[in-house]
Amino acid sequence: MATTTTRPDRSTPPAHLLGAATRYSAARCTVLALCAVAGSGAALLLPLAIGHALDALLTGGGTRWVWACAALIGVSALLDALDGVLTGTTNARTTAWLRGRVVRHVLAVGPRTTARFAPGDLVARLIDNAAHAGIAPATAAALIAALVTPVGAVVALALIDGWLAVVFIVGAPVLFFLLRAFVRVSSDCVARYQQVQGDIAGRLSEAIGGARTIAAAHTEDKESARVLRTLPELSRQGHRMWRVQGRSQAQAVAVAPLLQIAVAAVAGHLVLQERISVGDLLAAARYAVLATGVGMLVGQLGGLVRARAAARRLGEVLAEPGTEHGAAELPPTGGLLELRGVRASRGGRAVLDGIDLTVPAGSTVAVVGRSGAGKSLLAALAGRLADPDEGDVRLDGVPLDSLSREELRREVGYAFERPALLGGTLEGTIGFGAPRPAPDRVREAARAARADPFITRLPDGYATPCAEAPLSGGEAQRLGLARAFARGGRLLILDDAMSSLDTVTEHHIAEALLRHTPHRSRLIIAHRAATAARADTVAWLHEGRIRAVGTHAELWERAEYREVFGA
Repeated sequence: MATTTTRPDRSTPPAHLLGAATRYSAARCTVLALCAVAGSGAALLLPLAIGHALDALLTGGGTRWVWACAALIGVSALLDALDGVLTGTTNARTTAWLRGRVVRHVLAVGPRTTARFAPGDLVARLIDNAAHAGIAPATAAALIAALVTPVGAVVALALIDGWLAVVFIVGAPVLFFLLRAFVRVSSDCVARYQQVQGDIAGRLSEAIGGARTIAAAHTEDKESARVLRTLPELSRQGHRMWRVQGRSQAQAVAVAPLLQIAVAAVAGHLVLQERISVGDLLAAARYAVLATGVGMLVGQLGGLVRARAAARRLGEVLAEPGTEHGAAELPPTGGLLELRGVRASRGGRAVLDGIDLTVPAGSTVAVVGRSGAGKSLLAALAGRLADPDEGDVRLDGVPLDSLSREELRREVGYAFERPALLGGTLEGTIGFGAPRPAPDRVREAARAARADPFITRLPDGYATPCAEAPLSGGEAQRLGLARAFARGGRLLILDDAMSSLDTVTEHHIAEALLRHTPHRSRLIIAHRAATAARADTVAWLHEGRIRAVGTHAELWERAEYREVFGA
């Protein structure tokens, strides 16, 4: 069955992702919105109470309106404190949910994600962009209150006198167009800022990973310039964001006082006509200020613009299709691996083209070839760490994409050139995976991989934390080999997993590999002639195609084959 991997044309829409985040925090957002609306209601009632209190004091009335003002101020302070707590916890919980969702997706997709996104860029999206997108639900709830206040203030002006509302509404479209222009311009510069920020993070991650090479080559200044090459563009977009927000605030500040003065002037005229009281004049002036509270709207809209741009970058990661698994089962025994008509491209280039390769059950096949021939990609396809663009890969006659994830990972083991030391301790690193092997099996695998001697020399032995273990490249590779030996399964794939070992250690491990896993088939990516010589069969990979298959002795007769090993 042919397997074709396609990439979606568009990322997950930001609205969908932000909608899912809002649904996750629906209960808190509802309470937050209610508190915000209640706070807006208290803010709208306060000018009315102050106006009545002033009228009562001027006419020698009681002090009940003064107490009402004090109560409203107290309620506003309490609601404001509750709003701060709910906003902080909602932002934190939503951000954590977004990060968890993206991390799970990245791990489910596997190596294909890091092939499309630089590790530093991924980290920037998970840390910075998730934090910006995480504020969206709370910001949307706050925006409701920010809209309730000016709308309620206009209604209050109409209740005092209809002409006051008419005067304000005549000038309101100017404020609307200011907000619309702010959203349109700021969306572009925020998206560009976050993109440049991710690019810098990606190059920084590369430089940190190659710190030793950079130091040895004495190219620190050159690498610094490369990492920070787009820093001026980041600065330009950052300044542009501040200019956009500052200009919008300045324009709002220029327009809002004119509306406030117009409302106050009309209210003063109405007082002279004895149509409203002095207290109503004071309340109208305050409502005019609340109705023109564009600054609050600009801040909330700015937060939503940043959240939307960040959600778009997270959506690009989530759009990478996950690896789908079937439910087929393998026969009880076997180990026959078949690659049929496999073609795989990377970066628009066909790395593997028409690969047909068979690894008989229980045998060892070494894949050799020059750098760039596609050996590591072939190893990834053989155990379904990647899928081919064309053709299929079968284990004992069953397509790998038909197997469940559990069955696939139980039956196919890997050892890599640079194994990741996961698991906390050295024992945890060797036993890393599900299900976890028994301690006796872990130690047996460590002995087979020649890792037991240097582990037992450490003060805490197998309980030594990986971060505190001074490991050479060869010792790290032996831990990776031990991890592969410790797990069961019918197929073992070694992707250049012995390149850092000395000749004697490699010889012992190669012998142990055949003795320790007699029931397994083995596919070995080999760079040394000695490794290829121990295999039952050698597949010579050249420019993405199988050039020849035979024993190492047979192929050694060809000068071009010897050149692969520098001979």
